[in-house]
Amino acid sequence: MKTLLVGEYREGKLLDTTYELFGFASQLGAETALFLVGSDSQLPAYGGTLYLADAGRHGEYNPDCHKRLLVQAIEKEQPDYIVFLHSSYGWDLAPRIAATLRAAQVSEIVALVDGGFEVGSCNAKMRRTVKPTSPKAVLTIQAGAFPAQQPGGAPQLQRLEADLASALEFVGYEPAEPKDVDLAKAEVIVSAGRGIGKKDNVPVIQALAKALGGELGASRPVVDAGWVEHSHQVGTTGQTVSPKLYVACGISGAIQHLAGMKKSDFILAINKDKDAPIGEIADVLVVADVLQFAPALTAKLAN
Repeated sequence: MKTLLVGEYREGKLLDTTYELFGFASQLGAETALFLVGSDSQLPAYGGTLYLADAGRHGEYNPDCHKRLLVQAIEKEQPDYIVFLHSSYGWDLAPRIAATLRAAQVSEIVALVDGGFEVGSCNAKMRRTVKPTSPKAVLTIQAGAFPAQQPGGAPQLQRLEADLASALEFVGYEPAEPKDVDLAKAEVIVSAGRGIGKKDNVPVIQALAKALGGELGASRPVVDAGWVEHSHQVGTTGQTVSPKLYVACGISGAIQHLAGMKKSDFILAINKDKDAPIGEIADVLVVADVLQFAPALTAKLAN
């Protein structure tokens, strides 16, 4: 089995998330080759074949041009799977490649299961297993779902060139709008999940955050329900955080949320379900009703 991994390069730098592709390939037990539109000054630590196109010439982001470059690499490598990160780059380029190859596409893979790929569904509330039936398949993997892995070594370069003609023009990157709270700088974050029950219970979690000298965070379902502003959302569609202490209140642990907070120094999870996925990464799992435990802890801290 062979994979062609599609690395990412942005604003003159190789993105560290590129190494998550190698973690995925390792779990798959597949041979690897890497495709990258980047620079000789930012090459990955990878001793295999690297199909490299110059970003200075072909642009850091040019879907039409990058598709032509990637098709060249696919024709040379003949992989079973072409694997992207589930990112803005992957969202745009993967379907173009799938359509060109007339291949199946499986998006937002969070795990490998016997004979197939596990993906989120129903707004990440459920998971299902899918298996492509086409000779080749295009895959995207959820950020944080697979461990980063650096194979090491110096790449064996295969340089690519393509026609620069494109109906699109890349004009640059636009910074995101300023947030009313920057959770990335917080040393303590106390996050509310769907398990708190209703919007009226958010102040219970806010009180605990204040008692710990921290900021209020939230999971996506809480934000989608309108209980907390989006600027407080932690996860792949919110903010990625790494505080000294992360307290997860009533959060089951969808992979999208875990990807945004699993680098926290210490994780305390409060959940009624002892088998909740967040328990797998928590340093301490308190099996309790969060609406009983959180107020008790807040009162204890106030003494």
